[in-house]
Amino acid sequence: MVSVWKGLPGIGRGCWRPVFRSATEDAPPSMALKEHGLHLFRSAVGTVLPGPMLKKALVLETGGHPRLMVHGQPFDLRRNLYLVGFGKAVLGMAAVAESILGDHLVSGIISVPQGIQATFQHKGMREMLLKPQSRIQVMEGAKHNLPDRESLNAANAIWEMAEGLMAEDLLLVLISGGGSALLPAPVPPVTLEEKEAVTKLLASKGATIQELNTIRKALSLLKGGGLARAASPAQVLSLILSDVIGDPVDLIASGPTATSFHNVQDCFQILAKYNLTNFVPESVRTVLSSLATEGGPPRNSAYVHNIIIGSNRLALEEAKHQAENLGYLTLVLSDAVSGEVGTVARLYSLFIQLVCLRAAGDDSLKGKAREALSALTAELEIPGLNLIDTLNVLQGSQAERPICLLAGGETTVQLQGTGKGGRNQELALRVAVELHRVKSSGGGSFLEKYETVFLSGGSDGQDGPTEAAGAFSSQELGP
Repeated sequence: MVSVWKGLPGIGRGCWRPVFRSATEDAPPSMALKEHGLHLFRSAVGTVLPGPMLKKALVLETGGHPRLMVHGQPFDLRRNLYLVGFGKAVLGMAAVAESILGDHLVSGIISVPQGIQATFQHKGMREMLLKPQSRIQVMEGAKHNLPDRESLNAANAIWEMAEGLMAEDLLLVLISGGGSALLPAPVPPVTLEEKEAVTKLLASKGATIQELNTIRKALSLLKGGGLARAASPAQVLSLILSDVIGDPVDLIASGPTATSFHNVQDCFQILAKYNLTNFVPESVRTVLSSLATEGGPPRNSAYVHNIIIGSNRLALEEAKHQAENLGYLTLVLSDAVSGEVGTVARLYSLFIQLVCLRAAGDDSLKGKAREALSALTAELEIPGLNLIDTLNVLQGSQAERPICLLAGGETTVQLQGTGKGGRNQELALRVAVELHRVKSSGGGSFLEKYETVFLSGGSDGQDGPTEAAGAFSSQELGP
């Protein structure tokens, strides 16, 4: 069996997990194998849900001098606590935060995806909703994860709250995946429509999340440390659910409370890379050209605290634990796999082939697969992946033993046509096509000895503008 997921539980983008099982073993039917995959995925999601993560990170001490403890660091409370947030998981985070903070919270504003409250109500997920008398104002926007007038209004409201804070105040900032689209505040004369057009152009060309956020920060008043600068001289405490490879706080949601040092040259190099320099609006070129050292650190940056409370590393650890409990030999490839979706699909296809070739005597096929895999991993430059050790463990394992390979990361996709699926569905489809192609070739009969299933899914429950979180596939699917 092969199962693969993509996504970070509660954050949105970040893990793929394949599982292999020999068809010669007394194995359960296909549905049971898929259920194994879903169990691992749901367990990983459960361990990094926004609510539990926040409860672990945020502790209220109510002794003689009430204070907030975050990872052992104290913050005094004197009815001086304000809250803002933005991201797909922030509604649930805010609900838990308010239940912990109680009357110490003066007021708050959060920017969340359009329709999320109705969705939670319909599904009976009351723990993800604010109470009727909440002190936190919920503003919905960014339909299909794109900035719009509603999210712009929310950003303006958050800006005004931050600007009004005093030195004795504490601003609690909740950030999760999708936060960038929910906090648009373009630098004049750039309009929201112009900034959105640039983002769409870059995304359609396959720009990475790092490249997208570099441009977004340069064109934003609040990103790249702008929110922390607006809140100064108040203390700023950001609790972050990461959806970016490596958990760089300056890139998650475009780093509204983090120091940023990108410059005009970085921005124009990105535009030139995708041949867009002459296709962006004149106002965008004007703002980018006016950047001297871009952003700089927030004023009184010693009073800004950015803390990662959830990431795909935690999800991978839980998935590994659950897979081992199910009897799988489990290996974590990397928590930072990235690259063009077709290339990543070939990578996983080759891993599947090598696992299925464990018991085969054809050294020529093994050598070709290992050589191709070595070239791909060198091309993708996957952090943390020790290919030699991984292949040695796989080759030394018993042929009948099921194997689970875990990884985290994010693919990039160049948009073509008018399809509605997301990167997860495309990855699953491409892996199926790769396996079918190999199986249909003259030397691919070894795959027939194994049952394979591949699952790619986003932990935020949405893959592109669809209600699907991802897709299953197998070598039985193909053109």
